[in-house]
Amino acid sequence: MHEMSLCEGIRQVIEDQARSHNFKTVKRVRVEIGQFSGVEKPALEFAFDVVMRGSVAEGAAFEMIDLPGKAMCYDCMKEVTLNDRLAPCPDCGGGRLMPVSGEEMRIKDLEVV
Repeated sequence: MHEMSLCEGIRQVIEDQARSHNFKTVKRVRVEIGQFSGVEKPALEFAFDVVMRGSVAEGAAFEMIDLPGKAMCYDCMKEVTLNDRLAPCPDCGGGRLMPVSGEEMRIKDLEVV
């Protein structure tokens, strides 16, 4: 379950920020998750609750924001949104696509006290 290690990374970032900015409690954590990131959201939500125990983010609300998958089509030279990583270009049907977003996962923001 790589979602557990993802949450351990989130916890480390939160703890580093708590030390840097002198906050004691995190009320909400929002993360952006790309459509093609391979993250299992139910597993991530479970892992978040487990990993945050004993940290400044224990009990924090956890929100996941979906980011669409986008690619550059080299056949029609347009940036297009894809529902499936291996789908052809929805505009021209071309198959020469280079992903430009949708693989990422990042902390968007924290609500702190």
